[in-house]
Amino acid sequence: MKQWFAIRVTYNREMKVKRELDRLHIENFLPMKHRMVTRGERKVKELVPAIHNLIFVYICKDNLKEYKATTTLPIRYIMNRETREPIVIPECQMKNFIAVAGNQSEHVVYLEPNIANFKKGDKVKITGGVFEGTEGYFMRIKGDRRVVVCINGIAAVATAFVHPSLVEIIND
Repeated sequence: MKQWFAIRVTYNREMKVKRELDRLHIENFLPMKHRMVTRGERKVKELVPAIHNLIFVYICKDNLKEYKATTTLPIRYIMNRETREPIVIPECQMKNFIAVAGNQSEHVVYLEPNIANFKKGDKVKITGGVFEGTEGYFMRIKGDRRVVVCINGIAAVATAFVHPSLVEIIND
């Protein structure tokens, strides 16, 4: 059964790992963002990994072990400290994370993974716009109301401004 795994890639080689996974037709997700870089005397907008040393892979656990054993690139599982097993990210969490992080808008904000634990707001679902269907926590970040999507202990991303009329509270 395929599952989402968070993989640590050392020495900022996440683009090399992504190219290799794409070549092997292994589904993966690498959050990207635009960054302004000076090339000579010109400023150029460049697409770079948004979270260094991290890539998400959708694969069977046995196939991941086989890939890890055969690749020459330095990768490691992100482990659950209690079970000593690789962390498996729930499908719904990953779907929401990809919906926000896959939008390469400069208004999307990447956060420290535990920031949402300090200022939790209401759990909400976005009912319209580019992030429609995304679930997360409604919070004020950098002066704007945003929806924060977390992958517990690994990554967190906040949408661009979301008008309160496009948000409905979810009661768990």
